[in-house]
Amino acid sequence: MNKARLIITAINVEQLTQDEAARRYGVSQSWVSKLLTRYKHEGEAAFTPKTRRPHTTPTATPQSTIDLIREIRATLETAGHDAGAHTIAWHLETHHNIRINPATIWRHLKRLGAITPQPQKRPRSSYIRFQADLPNETWQSDFTHFRLATGVDTEIITWIDDHSRFALHVSAHHRITAKIVLATFQETTQKHGEPASTLTDNGMVFTTKLAAGRRGLNSLNALEAHLATQGIKQKNSTPGHPTTCGKVERFQQTMKKWLRQQTPAHTLEELQHLINTFVTDYNHHRPHRSLGRRTPAGAYEALSKAKPDPTQLNTEPRVRYDKVDENGSISFRQAGKMHHIGIGRPYKNTRVILLVDGLEIRVVDKKTGELIRELTLDTSRDYQPQK
Repeated sequence: MNKARLIITAINVEQLTQDEAARRYGVSQSWVSKLLTRYKHEGEAAFTPKTRRPHTTPTATPQSTIDLIREIRATLETAGHDAGAHTIAWHLETHHNIRINPATIWRHLKRLGAITPQPQKRPRSSYIRFQADLPNETWQSDFTHFRLATGVDTEIITWIDDHSRFALHVSAHHRITAKIVLATFQETTQKHGEPASTLTDNGMVFTTKLAAGRRGLNSLNALEAHLATQGIKQKNSTPGHPTTCGKVERFQQTMKKWLRQQTPAHTLEELQHLINTFVTDYNHHRPHRSLGRRTPAGAYEALSKAKPDPTQLNTEPRVRYDKVDENGSISFRQAGKMHHIGIGRPYKNTRVILLVDGLEIRVVDKKTGELIRELTLDTSRDYQPQK
């Protein structure tokens, strides 16, 4: 029995006055008076506490706006675009002239059951964020897998500007090789100029750095050699830290999410057509949250472009150890291309040291120190004959 019923019963049965009932049960006389008045008009309903919710909420979000939030969310998800609270807020303000806080949108999405809790997800504040100061200061690159409708696996390579997130080049191939990486980079530089530096992971198509440490190799792949000759600084992420190249990986995640919402591509050409459509929309029509709601194209064109540093030209000599094969030659890789240097059959199985300075090569007998051969590498030829 609640206190209200207790007081009403005491007054009606024991004939207590309002003042006596108030003192006995430790409440105010005015409260007892209001209780009696309510009991007189409402009967048993007086024993149930009234809600304290205000009769009107003038600052509440109109139902029409909530319906619009739901509609925008569904449209963006169907198209494979980002459908977060900040993106919805931008669409509401830009296309409907409605300004609403993203936190409010998030609460409405949660009430609508459109938010999936992710308690294990790291908060944004825990990430250390960096960004190049100028366009072309750093280009990030990576490739990802994507399966065609026929079940055939393809690989998509991306070059993206670190400062603006501008997608400089995105193309699909059956398999990404070191040759393709260099070709896409050169194609991109012809269109957008050369960057001051590049940032990639440690895949063999980007660098032989880790392979050199494991196998004793002392040669550069195609991309490394080209960057060295152009004075472009090459940077690689620390193994096991994919967030270093987070911008290009996030781009690929967004692109693949969009691709999965489209009519599946059956050929590489169809996939490339879809990619081109996405890149155009991404670069020129979709505002980016980290860019202050500017488009990547707008941010890329807003500032002057960084350029390679001539002092970064790689002229440091290399030392390589090898053994003359049965045919009297040794193999040497330059700019990703294998060459064979003729030494002579009398030197077969001789262990030698190669002193490499650019294209200038000296071959020395490791045991005697004798200079066996000196040449300037002809990059247009596979076999370098004796003269």
